[in-house]
Amino acid sequence: MGKLDMSKIWLRASIGALVAALSTFAQANLVFAINEGVTYRVPAEEIRARYAAIAADLGKLLRQPVQIEPVGIYSVLRRGLADKAYDIAMVHPAHLSIEAIKNSGYKLIAVTKGYQEYTANFLVNADSPLKSLADLKGSKLGAPDEDSITSWMVRATLRDTLGDANQVSYVYTRYQDAVPFFVEHNLTRAGATAAGAVIKAWEEKGGKVLAKSKPVPIKHIIASPTLAPELVEKLREYLLTLDATEEGKKRLGPTKFKGFAAYDETMMLEIGTWLGL
Repeated sequence: MGKLDMSKIWLRASIGALVAALSTFAQANLVFAINEGVTYRVPAEEIRARYAAIAADLGKLLRQPVQIEPVGIYSVLRRGLADKAYDIAMVHPAHLSIEAIKNSGYKLIAVTKGYQEYTANFLVNADSPLKSLADLKGSKLGAPDEDSITSWMVRATLRDTLGDANQVSYVYTRYQDAVPFFVEHNLTRAGATAAGAVIKAWEEKGGKVLAKSKPVPIKHIIASPTLAPELVEKLREYLLTLDATEEGKKRLGPTKFKGFAAYDETMMLEIGTWLGL
């Protein structure tokens, strides 16, 4: 075999090794999916910026680059969790997190402080004749996106009250801040939201809260079963102690979160049962 042929073989082998190395490097990135909910309007670039410092810390701690991947569409998030495409995920809607724990082997790492008692509030006008949720039977109710955690909580609450959530007709809207419009203009007899700012504004205008759902922790941090157990523990320790130092609080600053707290996974699965999962 001539020198030229040998050089070609060497070149091909070198290129193959480089491609394999680059492929391995790309696969080494840990994917940190971030979901901020379906009923809020947050640009992807803003989400990346919020978590950039935390991702940098995790990259050093876990000894692998951590790539932030905003995922706003629930169907995409569901599929990614089912396929174990995300090594770590911040999941706003509790039902999707619980589905991933129940069906795909994800581990609950922490919940977000300040969001441990997320509660759906049923809004009515000041002069509404409704006295309790039972009075909603046969009526229309305005609610956020059908697959939002708020609407899952609303249906579970009405199921408990009426025996069947379908005793009420639902008018869904993508954004929570649109719910009061339905009630104000008598398009629905009541509306449901869990957004604190929306509830506060409603009450300040003289509107009433007819009832509230059970509280549900949201904004979970979960880890894929493919993440090594020792890395899961490092991740958990980092998050649970993040608010204990000034440097950690600086990391939390852009997210507007107070920190993260432990939560029993069995209790979370029980919440899933109540939601109807």
